[in-house]
Amino acid sequence: MLFTGRITADAQTRTVSGDKQVTNFTVALNQRYKNKAGEKKEKTAFVNCSYWVNPGLAVYLTKGAIVEISGWVEAQTWEKADGKVQADLVCAVDNVKL
Repeated sequence: MLFTGRITADAQTRTVSGDKQVTNFTVALNQRYKNKAGEKKEKTAFVNCSYWVNPGLAVYLTKGAIVEISGWVEAQTWEKADGKVQADLVCAVDNVKL
């Protein structure tokens, strides 16, 4: 999937499995449309991204930056402590364009 949006907070890189590094960040996707009454509306979806290729890119993935992302997107669900189901969109990022 290919999408363009704004980074919501500075990217964070962490080490996992001893020597592998992953950079995590969230991208906001805005959709503008008119409803049946002709009023302009906007809704936002958030995608939690994981980038395993180049941890050095994290310094450029800062809050407010516009990025184009390509990768595999899927819904991830889990049950919260109160019994309600929570869902997030997650992306295993293949490529980032600044």
